Amino acid sequence: MPSATTHDPPVLYLLPGLLCDRAVWAPVIARLGSTVQCRIPDYSAERSLPAMAERVLARAPERFAVAGHSMGARVALEILRLAPARVTRVALLDTGYAARSGGDAGETERAQRLALLALARERGMRAMGEAWMRPMVHPARLTDAALVETILAMIERQSPERFAGQIEALLDRPDATDLMRTVRVPALVACGREDAWSPPAQHEAMAAAIPASHLAIFNDCGHMAPMEQPDAVAQALAAWLVAGPSDPSEAPSRASGPAVPHGAVTPQTNPVHFVP
Repeated sequence: MPSATTHDPPVLYLLPGLLCDRAVWAPVIARLGSTVQCRIPDYSAERSLPAMAERVLARAPERFAVAGHSMGARVALEILRLAPARVTRVALLDTGYAARSGGDAGETERAQRLALLALARERGMRAMGEAWMRPMVHPARLTDAALVETILAMIERQSPERFAGQIEALLDRPDATDLMRTVRVPALVACGREDAWSPPAQHEAMAAAIPASHLAIFNDCGHMAPMEQPDAVAQALAAWLVAGPSDPSEAPSRASGPAVPHGAVTPQTNPVHFVP
């Protein structure tokens, strides 16, 4: 297990989601600067979320912060399940917590994921990415050539075999409902307001379940929040990285009133937040 000196900036593991790599977090890392050591793990060919978590833990220092996006947030929850004493704080972005549904709903999800895998094997990862990406980003950003190309290039760096392994991991995902109630470190739960895959209501439920949680919604943003709104994501992470115990009476109320600027964060706070 690597060690860190007392003079080093804190270590923050940024966990990528399905078919993502360092590129999904790169805009946020650039904005966080040198106050934190950002590390991006590679899940290699692991085919379960617990195995991905174990891979991260094997390379992480004794104590570290962790932020996960999408599938990466599921991995962060498994890290908390396996080694809660090693995690100093946790951020869960654009994600979920429930196991795959039973019955028709679960079979529909399985069929949809396997259809994308078949497309990747038949026509290539980029062609699959073009279909997969459309509901993932804010509709207005589909004409952003630079963003679209960055996402497609990231997907194209993956292989159908790795895609198959990550699909298997997500279809067999553990339920984290009870786990969330045990979290006792500063927690950030956040998503894009227009995230159709992991909508705000789902994150509101997560924030309500996690005692030490703060909920942030990124405006004008779909599922790929770190790439779509890196300024807002970095702002939320920077505040979370320095947050300590706070008085619940000082918690801001749920947002209402006039619209906020493009890309800004709308804070929505659990009645008890940042409680160790």
